Amino acid sequence: MHPIMVPGHPLMIRELQPDDEGQALELMTASEDYFVSTTGMPAAPGDVQSLYYSLPEGAEWEDKLLLVALHEERVVAVVDVILRHPGPTDCSVGLFLVHPDVRRRGIGTALCAALLAQARSEQVTRITATTPTGWEPGEGFLSEMGFIIENVGTISKVTGNRSTGPYERPVMHAHLSLANEP
Repeated sequence: MHPIMVPGHPLMIRELQPDDEGQALELMTASEDYFVSTTGMPAAPGDVQSLYYSLPEGAEWEDKLLLVALHEERVVAVVDVILRHPGPTDCSVGLFLVHPDVRRRGIGTALCAALLAQARSEQVTRITATTPTGWEPGEGFLSEMGFIIENVGTISKVTGNRSTGPYERPVMHAHLSLANEP
């Protein structure tokens, strides 16, 4: 992907590389508010590795993308995307996490706008995202980006292909239709 501009700053989006894992873990560790809201516990070193292995039911490995956004060579966001899920013209976004040091500066909005533009160019008609129930920053961001929050899920012993943690909360599902856009 080409760099995108955040007011006055370049932002590069690309696939996560092994050399990024340390910075991705630092981002996750700094994002304790998100992890406690989601899992009831702070991030741990295994959370970066679990990104590689977490796949929702019905998804294919070749459709999984782990993306990072870099600002001045620093990982400032991590995004987990599943193409063609749950349907052939759909896209699912799992983790969409912006480093707390750069939140509320337009980076998340610019990143989302770039990813939406890419999705439109690839004829994606619907995007599904989730946010932990009660996590107001996630709910607010999804609403601001035009997503419609539709329902609250339930917690089961297995989520996709992984075991659910003992303190995990249900997630809210949100959808954005791109089908009727020019």
